[in-house]
Amino acid sequence: MLTENELIRYKRQLEISDWDISTQDKLKNSAVFCAGAGGLGSPVLYYLAAAGVGHIKICDRDNVELSNLNRQILYGTSDTGMWKAETASKKISLLNDNIQITYFNKDAGWELLDEIKGCNIIIDCLDNFESRHILNRISLQTGIPMMHAGVSEYYGQMTFLQPGETPCLACFIPENIKKETKGIVGAMAGIVGAMQALEVIKYLTGKGGLLKNRLLYIDGKSMNFTAININKNPECKVCSK
Repeated sequence: MLTENELIRYKRQLEISDWDISTQDKLKNSAVFCAGAGGLGSPVLYYLAAAGVGHIKICDRDNVELSNLNRQILYGTSDTGMWKAETASKKISLLNDNIQITYFNKDAGWELLDEIKGCNIIIDCLDNFESRHILNRISLQTGIPMMHAGVSEYYGQMTFLQPGETPCLACFIPENIKKETKGIVGAMAGIVGAMQALEVIKYLTGKGGLLKNRLLYIDGKSMNFTAININKNPECKVCSK
């Protein structure tokens, strides 16, 4: 049930043609696990908090560094040295004090399995493939979908992974892959993170189609968006067993 404050706060959403109080209640009654509170996590967390997702769980092992600030818009210069997850929690609490926020200053992995089990979706906002693949295995074990995205330089990619319906992450990104450190235009993280947030909102409310079985590739340099079909790998060492 929405409060009077929430009816005012979410007024512009409630004016959407296919969005009513029951739609907003779906967000209020949802919980998400956001792995990573950096370049992708910043817009994801801001927009999910603004939309009214009832419980947001934030996980990040790192501290804020000055070199993060070209893209990690949750933070300011005075936040350098602080835990990202804890600081992000405080920042989005200021945006929306109607929602519940839990944070973990640690790796996103098996240690947090019980916390993840209580969520409707896992959001991959990470910058390393080792942790991503752990979340992929957790997603498969629990049946909880994962919204994957990655960015570097002027480019990004994203897809919606639904156990049993779509390929898993290991079907198209092998577990033994090594990530090269590359630079990034900060706005690319903002673009892709905002699109991740939109996909999560659509999933939680049941509105619109999702990026299932499609990998969206975003070329910010030429401003081209290309979606390619992806299929389960019958020989995948993770999901084919």
